[in-house]
Amino acid sequence: MSPILDQSEDIGVRTMSSTTTSRDDRAAIDKAFSLLVSFGAQASTGLGVSELARRAELSKSTAFRVLKMLERNGVVERVGSGYRFGRRLHELGSAVYSPENERIREALTPFLADLYELTHETVHLATLHGVEVVYLAKLYGHRRVPSPSRVGGRVPAHCTAIGKALAAHDPAAFDALATAPLTALTANSLVDSDRLTLQLMNVRRDGFAVESEEAAPGLACIAVPVFGVGGRPVAGLSVSGPVGSFDLQQHSPALRQVAHSASLAALRAGLGASLRRPRSVA
Repeated sequence: MSPILDQSEDIGVRTMSSTTTSRDDRAAIDKAFSLLVSFGAQASTGLGVSELARRAELSKSTAFRVLKMLERNGVVERVGSGYRFGRRLHELGSAVYSPENERIREALTPFLADLYELTHETVHLATLHGVEVVYLAKLYGHRRVPSPSRVGGRVPAHCTAIGKALAAHDPAAFDALATAPLTALTANSLVDSDRLTLQLMNVRRDGFAVESEEAAPGLACIAVPVFGVGGRPVAGLSVSGPVGSFDLQQHSPALRQVAHSASLAALRAGLGASLRRPRSVA
């Protein structure tokens, strides 16, 4: 009898241990998810451990421990003294791109290469998702400046030239940005809704958008929309470089030239056919 009792007790101990481990695992997953959600609009630019811990309602030591675990798995990565989303999350995001975004990237990436050949600066292809910019492709210039843009990454549209170029022609984004809380990525980010609305109206009139150090310190950018079926803005093209030595107006002709060709290709490919016809937002 004794061996049977010992075996039963051992099974009980293992069961309790398994239950405890399972409970701990769930708690760890909850903490990791809370931290990831806490990045918010700073997922691509990064946040410090203290701020992440505050947002996730965790102690700093716990947040640091969980972030190190996420870093080992490529889910987050170090940027300065803080963290941002890592390559693994961007790879997962790329795997679930919308079919329309895939079509846009396939049809318009060749024009991004054309834009690079004309400017030799860093160039982007992006679309709008709500009030955020989603980057579909990026080619680096010889003069690199730290930037929040990453393929598959998202950045608040109002902080970027490419986001403004698209939102100026997108009624839903135009209206949403007029009423949504505007997050600042830098001291120069435009967070006043009335000023942003006026700026978007000017962008719509001028046909291009610019920004200087609104997305990242030391970075300037100019962007134009690419139009598809029914005059719908399906993507944006931008050129960026270092403030001080980057002439925004110099690249306007190249952008307009490439965007015109890209728009013709978008029409031929039927891009934007699934979107609603835009109304006037001016």
